[in-house]
Amino acid sequence: MDGNGRWASARGLPVADGHREGARALRRTVEAAIDLGVSSLAVYAFSTENWARPPAEVEAILELMDETIDRELPDLARQGVRTRFFGRRDRVPADLQRKMAALEQETAVNDRLHLWIAFDYGGRAELVEAARSLVADGVSADGVTEEELARRLYAPELPDPDLVIRTSGELRLSNFLLWQSAYAELVFTDTLWPDFGEGDLREALEAYARRGRRFGAR
Repeated sequence: MDGNGRWASARGLPVADGHREGARALRRTVEAAIDLGVSSLAVYAFSTENWARPPAEVEAILELMDETIDRELPDLARQGVRTRFFGRRDRVPADLQRKMAALEQETAVNDRLHLWIAFDYGGRAELVEAARSLVADGVSADGVTEEELARRLYAPELPDPDLVIRTSGELRLSNFLLWQSAYAELVFTDTLWPDFGEGDLREALEAYARRGRRFGAR
């Protein structure tokens, strides 16, 4: 979900306003995904690298996540959305940690759409932690398999994505789901995240549907 800052800058608004509009785009996109029959949606909300942004912006993002849990996600829960967060939590404020855990518990029985929110997440950090877990568990070199490593990722139940969509015209993965996206189809759009909606999602899904997936075979 990229482009919040540029969206705000183009309108002479504070960056925080761009992030707030991005939260509205998230709800809009989740509802569109439900209508389009998507069963699992993972979004990149805050990366391990985002801590390097100006402190005021980081604080605004953390406050916005708090607001989003209070204002946007409960209504999605009533629509049958199950929300789960993945990434590190030890650096997140305690109150926000409690809200994350409470929302996960409250929506655990929902199954209309699974919403995965990557927060304080980095693909490389995830792989390093999985490798450390293998060592800590005493797994021998011969015992290291793709399955054993995948079991130690932040969210082992997260399905490998069929499609990864990157907004704002940037043409890179930016450390998102590096292991899981090995065979994902990629769609890049110039649309800034706050402007993203059902039409953009439908376009991306249609582009995906036109592709042939061979997974290395012929």
